[in-house]
Amino acid sequence: MPTVWSQSEQIARQIERTITGPMWHGPALADVLTGVTHQQAAARPIAAAHSIWEIALHAATWAEIARARLDGRATADPPPDLDWPPILDADAPSWDDAVERLRESYRALATRVRQMDDAVLNVKVPGLEYTAWVMLHGVVEHGVYHAGQIALLKKAIASG
Repeated sequence: MPTVWSQSEQIARQIERTITGPMWHGPALADVLTGVTHQQAAARPIAAAHSIWEIALHAATWAEIARARLDGRATADPPPDLDWPPILDADAPSWDDAVERLRESYRALATRVRQMDDAVLNVKVPGLEYTAWVMLHGVVEHGVYHAGQIALLKKAIASG
């Protein structure tokens, strides 16, 4: 008999796969970051675009915000310096920390979602106009979108 998962478990698994894979469309966030050096992560091969590093921090931030919103700790959108955190030290250990922050933010959100009753998924997030279901699927979509951006930036770096 096939395993039947709750909706919360299904969404938690989607959140985890966004970072670790496997994804049906291509590489997950962790996969697309594999082999990226701190120099590449900080590079701006496309002048008007964010760097890989900035995108990684931004994606981590929004997974953290989603978790805070589930816990009733945040509703407002963050100011620009939190939405797109600055790179303080562009060295290898700091890059490793940024990648780990990204992984941990998705893991922690998935863990939190597993603790939710399915009925809560259809309730509006306090102070916002959408449900937890919409927000959590948005985190997945956001991560996939940025994985695509990172893949394009990696290609631009490799060809530059």
